[in-house]
Amino acid sequence: MQFFKKLYLNNLFFYVLLGIIAGFVLAYFFPSLYKVCWLLLFLLISFTGLDIVLLFATKQDIKATRNAPEKFSNGDENEISVKLKNHYSFSVFAKVIDEIPFQFQVRNFEINRKLTANGKDQFQYHLRPTERGEYFFGNLNVYISSPLRLISRRFTFANNQMVPTYPSYIQLRKYDLMAFSNNLLQYGLKRIRRIGHTMEFEQIKEYVQGDDIRTLNWKATAKRNQLMVNQFQDEKSQTVYMVIDKGRVMKMPFNGLSLLDYAINASLVLSNVILKKGDKAGLFSFSKKVENRVMAERRQSQMNLILESLYNIKTNFFESDYSRLYVDIKKNINHRSLILLYTNFETVDGLHRQLPYLKGIAKNHLLVVVFFSNTELNDLINKKATTIQDVYDQTIAEKFAFEKRLIVSELKKYGIYSVLTQPENLTLDTINKYLEIKARGIL
Repeated sequence: MQFFKKLYLNNLFFYVLLGIIAGFVLAYFFPSLYKVCWLLLFLLISFTGLDIVLLFATKQDIKATRNAPEKFSNGDENEISVKLKNHYSFSVFAKVIDEIPFQFQVRNFEINRKLTANGKDQFQYHLRPTERGEYFFGNLNVYISSPLRLISRRFTFANNQMVPTYPSYIQLRKYDLMAFSNNLLQYGLKRIRRIGHTMEFEQIKEYVQGDDIRTLNWKATAKRNQLMVNQFQDEKSQTVYMVIDKGRVMKMPFNGLSLLDYAINASLVLSNVILKKGDKAGLFSFSKKVENRVMAERRQSQMNLILESLYNIKTNFFESDYSRLYVDIKKNINHRSLILLYTNFETVDGLHRQLPYLKGIAKNHLLVVVFFSNTELNDLINKKATTIQDVYDQTIAEKFAFEKRLIVSELKKYGIYSVLTQPENLTLDTINKYLEIKARGIL
């Protein structure tokens, strides 16, 4: 029974068999073809038997392994490699079918390779997950055909494997050097104009050409009888919290990822930059209640705590309760901090419902509201209108786009900073805003 489970007839076998059947039909009108058809049928059976002997009668076989990363990076292309080893003494044709996790909904995965006698081969393919969680691979199936290619032998490798999908650690590596680079333009970041001096004094040193004469210390100059200047350094150990709204407004998808996952990926990268700049990074999410809390610290394990917390964010996309967020911040964050709130507002009315709570948070903290522009609306606005219906659609789209800009003005009126960004630019824009606040010494 195991033999028949591993035996598969290839398309070439059926094509030849159909040709022979057609020959028998023609032999009814041309009797001279009758013996030729029987000869062809005998040859088909003989070569099929020979093909079975070549693939099954020896102990030679195929070895295959799948190598997947320990964890997937959400929203990025992740590489999976497959290694093949041919132990047959002749060249074979291999068809590889990997049982990919159901989340990808890939139903036509098939890779064909030719393996030389006792040869090796390796190939890669890529998967892009769009949801956090556990992804289960099934078996790795390899169908081997001899040069006759009439039948195939199936080899099944029980390579069952679970790969968790974490927030985008590939982006984390990409922007890892940002915290130390002075030439940020290469990453697409804007140049920040530094205003004034920070208040953290470092030392008094001798004046050298290029020092700011406004920092001259006249008392030290008089004592040493030479010019002395005060030297300052960037203030460190400031507290930064990333607050992620996991309510209904964050369910909207762009390029397969929800706004919530874009915010999670950006929070991971920004946390790394914050810690590298010497500040304290913290995190929590909220919907009906506040969850996934990581208090702002600078300890070595902080990035792992933030990563695990972001990975474990789960939501049913309920309506967000901003009053509970306000009470929680007032209760648990006692000193002035930078709070980056990832959320989304589509209309000014939607903002006004939550504005009293945002103003309450902004009284004691530096609040930055990060929300999203609708790229689909931008495409519709830039599309050439050819019908009256297109004009109506563009007018409505422009109204919604104008409301987004109006929200920025409304927040600015109450001293609340904002970042209006496209989902794909979220990481860069939030890092920009953080570096700007650091450079200007606003916090």
